[in-house]
Amino acid sequence: MKHFYSTYTKIFFLISFVFLFNCSSNDNADADSSTPVTSELSVSNNVMSFGQVYIMTSSNAQTLNYSANNLASTINISVSGPFEVSLDNNTYSDYVEMSPFNQTEIFVRFIPTETGLNVGELSLESFGIESVSVTLTGTGITVIHNYTTFNQQPLGFGGGFNQSASQTFSLHEDLSNINEIKMFLKIDCPSTGCDDWDRFANIKVKDASSGNWLEISRYITPYWVGTQLLERGLEFDVTDFKSYLQGTTELRIYIENWTDKADIVSVEFDYLEGTPDYQYYAVSEILGYHNNSIAGVPYGVDHDFDLDKNINIPSNSESAHLRTIISGWGHATPNDVGGRPCAEWCFRTHDVKINGTPIYQHYMGPIGCSQNPINNQNPGNWTPDRAGWCPGMVVPVRTDNLDVNTIGSSFNFEYDFEDWTSDGAGGNAYYATSTYIVVKSSTEITNPIVTD
Repeated sequence: MKHFYSTYTKIFFLISFVFLFNCSSNDNADADSSTPVTSELSVSNNVMSFGQVYIMTSSNAQTLNYSANNLASTINISVSGPFEVSLDNNTYSDYVEMSPFNQTEIFVRFIPTETGLNVGELSLESFGIESVSVTLTGTGITVIHNYTTFNQQPLGFGGGFNQSASQTFSLHEDLSNINEIKMFLKIDCPSTGCDDWDRFANIKVKDASSGNWLEISRYITPYWVGTQLLERGLEFDVTDFKSYLQGTTELRIYIENWTDKADIVSVEFDYLEGTPDYQYYAVSEILGYHNNSIAGVPYGVDHDFDLDKNINIPSNSESAHLRTIISGWGHATPNDVGGRPCAEWCFRTHDVKINGTPIYQHYMGPIGCSQNPINNQNPGNWTPDRAGWCPGMVVPVRTDNLDVNTIGSSFNFEYDFEDWTSDGAGGNAYYATSTYIVVKSSTEITNPIVTD
C-alpha cells in the first residue's frame, strides 16, 4: 500500500507540473501579442520659413529635429524647390540618406534663384512607414545698386530755364551679373505750380562713339501736377540699353514745356543683380525722329522721311528684337468717327515690314487713360483715351522679337503707317518715332549696322 501511494503521488505531481508549465507558456504568449512592436518617424516642425533672402545667395541653415523608433531601414530625405538639405551643415544637396541611429537632426537652407515667394517640400521616407513632409517657404529678393543722376533739375522755357539738361554721371561698372536696369523719374512742382499742359518728354543716353543721342524712354507730363502720387515716380525698363548705361555715362532729359512754370525733374537708376538672359547686348538706332513732338514723321501728307533701312546683325547674334516708341501729335482733319483728329486722337494700326512682308502690327489705340494712377490732374483733360498714350504716363515700348535663324544676318526694314490723307484744314499731324535693333549674345558682340 505504501509503495502504491508513492507511485501515485509522483504521477500526480508530474501531471501538475506539465499543466502549470503549459499555462505559464500560454500566459507569456498572450502577454507578448498584446504589446506589438511599432515603427515611428516624426519631426519637430511641419513648416520651415526662411524669410527674405537675396537671390543667388544662401540663407543661414535651419535645424530640423526628428525622432525615429524601430525603423527597419535608412531614412531617405529629399527636398523640392530652391532648398537644400545636409547632415553635417557643410555638404548640401537635394537628397541624402542616413541611418536613423546616427543623429537626431538635419540642416536645411534656402538658395533662391528668382524673386518672389518660393514654396518647396522636404520629405522623409523609410521602408514600411508613412512618409513625413515639411513645407518649406522663403522669399527671394534682389540685390539692387542705386544711382541718383539728375536731382531737382528744372525744365521749362521762360523764367531763365531750359527745356533740356545734359550731364555726365558715373553708373554701375560691372554688368556681368546685372539682370535688369530700372529707371525712375519724378516731377515736382515749383511754388508757381507745374505746367498746366500735357507735354512730350523723354530721356536719352549719348553714344560716345558716334555722338548720337539715343532715346531710352518717353513719357507725357501730367496736367497741372507732378508725380507725387507715385512713391518713386514713373518707372521705365531700360535694360535694352545696358551697354550704354555703364560707367561714365552722359544723359539728357527733355520736356517740351513752353512756360516759366518749370517741371522739377529727378532721375535714378536701379541695377538689379541676377543672371542675365545673355551676357552681351548691343544696340543701334533705326529711326530717330524723337527730338520733340513735331520732329516726328508727318502723317497724312507727302514727306521725305526715310522709313526704309537695311540692317546687318552680327553673325553671333543669339537673340534680336526691335524696340519702338511712338506717339502721335496734332489735330489734323478729317476727324475720325467721334470727332477724333490725327494723330493724337485717331486710332491707327501701323505695319512693321521685314523683307517687304508685314510681320508686326502696332495698334495706336486706347491704353486706359482714365485708370491713370496720377488721377489728380484736374482741370486737365486727362481721362479721354488718346492714340497709344496718356497724360502722366509712360509711353509704351513696342517690342517685336525677330527670329535670327529665319532672317539671317541681313534684312530689310520698313515702318509703314496706316494710309490716311489729311485735308489740310486742321493743321499738321506727326508721329514722333524711335526704333532700335537690339541684339544679344553669350559671346562679345558688336553693334548692328543700319544703312539707308
